[in-house]
Amino acid sequence: MFRFIGILTNFKFLLKEQFEILSFLNERKLKNILKLRLSYFKSKISKKVQHSGRPFSISIEPTTACNLGCPECPSGLKKFTRPTGKLQLEMNRKIIDELKDDLLYITYYFQGEPFINRNFLDMVRYANENKIYTATSTNAHFLSPEACEEIIDSGLNKLIISLDGLDQKTYETYRIGGELNKVIEGMQNLFHSIQKRGKGPHVIVQFLVFKSNEHQIPELKKWMKQFPGFELKLKSAQFYEFEDGNVLMPENEKYSRYKKIGEKFKIDNTLENSCWRLWSSCVFTWDGKLVPCCFDKDAEHIAGDLSIENFDQIWQGSTLNEFRKTVFTDRSEIEICKNCSEGSKVWM
Repeated sequence: MFRFIGILTNFKFLLKEQFEILSFLNERKLKNILKLRLSYFKSKISKKVQHSGRPFSISIEPTTACNLGCPECPSGLKKFTRPTGKLQLEMNRKIIDELKDDLLYITYYFQGEPFINRNFLDMVRYANENKIYTATSTNAHFLSPEACEEIIDSGLNKLIISLDGLDQKTYETYRIGGELNKVIEGMQNLFHSIQKRGKGPHVIVQFLVFKSNEHQIPELKKWMKQFPGFELKLKSAQFYEFEDGNVLMPENEKYSRYKKIGEKFKIDNTLENSCWRLWSSCVFTWDGKLVPCCFDKDAEHIAGDLSIENFDQIWQGSTLNEFRKTVFTDRSEIEICKNCSEGSKVWM
């Protein structure tokens, strides 16, 4: 019974979110999506790159800096080989100005903690002024009452808050350097601001499931009742070294994106020689480099640089098309694809 109620609740949130996204759709953007879909299916059948259309969804990285040291995050581990820095207002404006006619959705997140960039909400505001749906993800350490008011004023549509434990010891097992009290205080600040203003972003409280916290899931569902209107999502965790297992892997397989086969773990997903993301979306690093997707965390597959090229040159250029061709030929050759969650049980 409780599981059925949970499914209905999740469906309600999903429906509400989809209707809001659709409100940003117009005839041109719809035609662009249909063009992308058609060219993708043609390419999938022929195994030849026949790309037309522009991405309807992109990710933009506000910064690579982060206040935490999460062990499965290159930003937290400070293990980037690429430069660190913060997105400038001018680059954000350039990306939006070049893509806004066809763009439906921006995720202001790649690596790092977005709210470390003091201009972040000004960037969100500019996207919303150009009729683009906006989302971001945060560790919630910067959600002061003043920041929460600014979030609402910016027009941010969706905010994901990471909450990976209900006590400090459990929380800091993964969120190293974090303070659970600050997260909860930030959630309360945002909840009160939304209640007071009667509007605000769709808030998702995301719980990465680990061995250290999976026992708290029943308690978590009860605890979340103090935040009516906030959605709870359980998410399986990604691990860089997973073949021999990981001490953080949950014991319950339904909470893991990896499955033990013999003596080794494998991602619970069939790696097909195709990828819709390479048609529908792309990622911009803080300094304007375009990479194929969010799994290229260290920007190893740079297709172009928006600071010296225009977008269409990059999007239809030989570098990105060669990458698409490799995906259709043998995706297992690409290292970032080996841990890809497309089609697997990421959300639960």
